[in-house]
Amino acid sequence: MNSTESIDEGEKQKAGVVDISSLDIHVLLHLFITLLSEKAWQYMGMRVNPRTNEVETDFERAHIAIDCIISLVDKMEPSLTGDEKNRLRNLITDLQINYARQLEPKREQGASQ
Repeated sequence: MNSTESIDEGEKQKAGVVDISSLDIHVLLHLFITLLSEKAWQYMGMRVNPRTNEVETDFERAHIAIDCIISLVDKMEPSLTGDEKNRLRNLITDLQINYARQLEPKREQGASQ
């Protein structure tokens, strides 16, 4: 390793950069679920997009994110503890209920036009 590489590694460690390729598959899946759920909340218009600092809605993308979370949790279920399973199933339920609640006014607007 040359001095430039060691400086780069030191800088990465200071910045909190993690080599995700070294993470266990279950840690990665939890990370993906967290990221997907945050995007789902944003796409439902329930969280501000930090990049634009605005509320945006895209129900098609929210639906995709929720479906992906369901799929990931289904794959992980055999290795989850009871508490983890309950927490993730509650997350899915919260996302689905809020998706339906947020989408309903849009459906009503479409039906009245």
